[in-house]
Amino acid sequence: MKIIWLLLFTGLTFQSQVSAQFFKKDAGFAHTFSIVARDEMTGEMAVGVQSHWFSVGTAVSWGEGGVGVVATQSFVNKSYGGNGLELMKQGKTASDALATLLALDEGREVRQVAMIDVNGNVNAFTGKNCIDFAGHLVGKNYAVQSNMMLTAEVNQAMAKAFESNAEKPLAERVLLSLQAAQSVGGDIRGKQSAALLVVASRGTGQVWKDRLIDLRVDDNKAPLDELDRLLRLYRAYEHMDKGDLATEKNDMKLAMEEYGAAMNMFPENLEMQYWTAITLANNKNIKQAVNMLQAIYKIDANWRALTKRLPKVNLLTVSAADLNELIK
Repeated sequence: MKIIWLLLFTGLTFQSQVSAQFFKKDAGFAHTFSIVARDEMTGEMAVGVQSHWFSVGTAVSWGEGGVGVVATQSFVNKSYGGNGLELMKQGKTASDALATLLALDEGREVRQVAMIDVNGNVNAFTGKNCIDFAGHLVGKNYAVQSNMMLTAEVNQAMAKAFESNAEKPLAERVLLSLQAAQSVGGDIRGKQSAALLVVASRGTGQVWKDRLIDLRVDDNKAPLDELDRLLRLYRAYEHMDKGDLATEKNDMKLAMEEYGAAMNMFPENLEMQYWTAITLANNKNIKQAVNMLQAIYKIDANWRALTKRLPKVNLLTVSAADLNELIK
């Protein structure tokens, strides 16, 4: 009663508490492996997950910039996500938030939950009725957890991969941890979906800024391979963004270096090639732009049609003669 009174006192409106039954229509099964983690240098926080379950990222992974992240799995109670973040936002540590929610959940013994807050406090819970192999490990700035695994080696493999790649960005470390889990067997049922969420160390109140990376693979025979491709594509577009910024500052040397880095990562990506060519044209490098555009048009003529439309909105600022060269 004391815990319930405290929650009412703080003004929290919690979702209806689950009964001891294992499954509800608004919940679901997400027997899986996951990691919650924090980068000690940047303060960024992340959740990574893979499962043999459709669209696992819509159930398991929760996060808010400047607050924390949550992974809720096994026989999922999604309220651990939103309510856990709300408790941490009000100042509770991840451990206290988790303890509070577990005390209110009659179905706690089929849950598996992990939380980490903005200060690096971390904790995890595995109910005694989670399906073997099931368990968790809590380390400095991370927790790994898994249930319904093929082998008992998953958690150790995840922890080792995370700890041994401290020099890498947080997103890449989390992905390596997931790949390590799969390498020792992973989910006994196989693979279907995966997700990677990274949030900022400080909240701005603008979710679109605070959610730094949000990648999901909802249904795929090799979800971690696809997640890896998407993360690399995300990094390539980061180079494109830096190239655009350099262009705005009239630093064409840096701009072309960034555009080049992006295209080297994904040489078949016409979008990257196209806007690099348009940037060259806008900076009077018409011949180089023409060569790039002609190669693009041979693959897909629609890009030529797009080029004709750009001058109207000032995205292509060239003379009429140069435009004719660019679209021929």
